[in-house]
Amino acid sequence: MAKSESTGVSDAEVLDKGNGNHKARELKKELQRLTMEIIEKEDEDDDSNECGNGVILGTIDKTIQALTALKELKLKRKKKSLTSSKFDELNVPDEFRCPISSQIMKDPVILSTGQTYDRPFIQKWLKEGNRTCPQTQQVLSHIELTPNHLVRELIAQWCKDHGIELPPPLQDINEGLINDADRNHLKTLLEKLSMSSTLSEQKEAAKEIRALTRRLPSFRSFFGESSNALKQLLTPLRTAKSFEDNPDLQEDLITTILNLSIHDNNKKLIAEYPAVIPLLIESLKCGTTETRTNAAAALFTLSALDENKLLIGELGALKPLINLLEVGHESTLKDVASAIFNLCKKRENRGIAVREGAIKVILLKIKERVHVSEMLAILALLSTHHTAIDELEDLDSVGCLLSIIRESTCEPDRENSIVILHDICGYSRFALKEVRDDEKENGTLSKLSENGTSRAKRKANSILDRLRSSRRSNYTHTA
Repeated sequence: MAKSESTGVSDAEVLDKGNGNHKARELKKELQRLTMEIIEKEDEDDDSNECGNGVILGTIDKTIQALTALKELKLKRKKKSLTSSKFDELNVPDEFRCPISSQIMKDPVILSTGQTYDRPFIQKWLKEGNRTCPQTQQVLSHIELTPNHLVRELIAQWCKDHGIELPPPLQDINEGLINDADRNHLKTLLEKLSMSSTLSEQKEAAKEIRALTRRLPSFRSFFGESSNALKQLLTPLRTAKSFEDNPDLQEDLITTILNLSIHDNNKKLIAEYPAVIPLLIESLKCGTTETRTNAAAALFTLSALDENKLLIGELGALKPLINLLEVGHESTLKDVASAIFNLCKKRENRGIAVREGAIKVILLKIKERVHVSEMLAILALLSTHHTAIDELEDLDSVGCLLSIIRESTCEPDRENSIVILHDICGYSRFALKEVRDDEKENGTLSKLSENGTSRAKRKANSILDRLRSSRRSNYTHTA
């Protein structure tokens, strides 16, 4: 069960509330103790006792600190309550809700069947011994969970558009500091990678480091502590020949980079290490399917920092990402699309993506109805770049976008389609003519202006106003 039967409150909320209540009780007990201590000291000491007064003042300071902490806790819980009520009031798109909890997803992950769930709820399902997909009932080929970065970004953007702060995902229970035994073990494994004379020892060490950094977040923090750890990790991949001869070793090390990049404190460190970004870019071009997928996912997580977005774009990651989007394996497309989407959030990278052929590749995927949501999200960013409009016009994008608005039941897809169409119509008279012809036949935008999202309605009405203005202008000119 995803919710308590008596209250209908999610397990995550119960856990969070329980932790908050425990902290509040502890703070209240501390306040009682400190208050009694102040009263007792006042009874014992007179005003002339400077030493006693100093002790009392120190206790009063501690009391103020405890009161401040209790106040902050109360305000934080009040803010969370207000945020939850806002979500209840808004019409959250079904695509953003977890199929198990029916709540907006804070940490969307993909199951082996391709379905997306919120991490804590699907983890609970799996921990209860279930080995089928809750939605499709298919037996799972494996139980690994892959972060759905793009859906997370789309949800965050939706929340931003509606003036809501998306609560952070639950912290990993294994998060913590690495102890001395773990640190020494990891040092030994890294020494095997960088100093071992046998390939089998290197492969064994790489596989174990990959497993440790995936399962235990505490191991990721070690790489931020050691100035030499990244260099040791990447030693086996110093030459292109090592890529060709040892694809399994390459896969383990690139996946380890992905695991490390998830740790927020590592993002800047990893991106700025000279060998990492070129290595990830090269891994987009060669290696196993999983190597390419995880290289793209690592570029995505590293690009969470704005300065990293620019660095990754400048070093040439967009071209191989676009190439992989065009010809890559089906399983790589989501991570590749996520990386392109995140990089193109930086305006400087949009022109690069357009020059490298992104428009044609993305529009082809949309026409083939392949990962339409992801492709439309990227195209909505690229369409703001002036050089993209001519290409969109030449590739018959208008008819494609209108068909999605008419046929799709996914509101974010319809919204992104009208956003792109609005950008095209702002520059192209031919696009306006095509939209006018469609209005006569199908009334696509008129219908969207009545039943779309608030943003979609605004964009649709803006184009319709432009059509009416153009018609009046033509009538006056003719008269």
